[in-house]
Amino acid sequence: MSDCIFCKIAAGEIPSNKVYEDDKILCFHDLDPKAPVHVLIIPKKHIASMDDVAAEDLELMGYIMTKVKDIAAELGLDNGYRLVNNCGEDGLQTVKHIHFHLLGKRKMTWPPG
Repeated sequence: MSDCIFCKIAAGEIPSNKVYEDDKILCFHDLDPKAPVHVLIIPKKHIASMDDVAAEDLELMGYIMTKVKDIAAELGLDNGYRLVNNCGEDGLQTVKHIHFHLLGKRKMTWPPG
């Protein structure tokens, strides 16, 4: 999608502080971190939100979930972490490209918001 900031980041049109990249996903540091470690994991395929995940995205979504532990290990999150997806206006999704926040290196609180 030509006007999506995360698509532009995935395409290399906008620079990011990359943690991990392959042909399916990109992980980069959040510009407004909420924890000592705060990265975003995005698919390179544009999917607007969890509400837009289709049956054809099953493999991609599963792939993302299996890579989380590897990215967490690479970032030294051996004492635990939080994985968050915001969906829609009430869920405070600000970028309409599905993404997951991986946060760690501090004790998380509950409830989150």
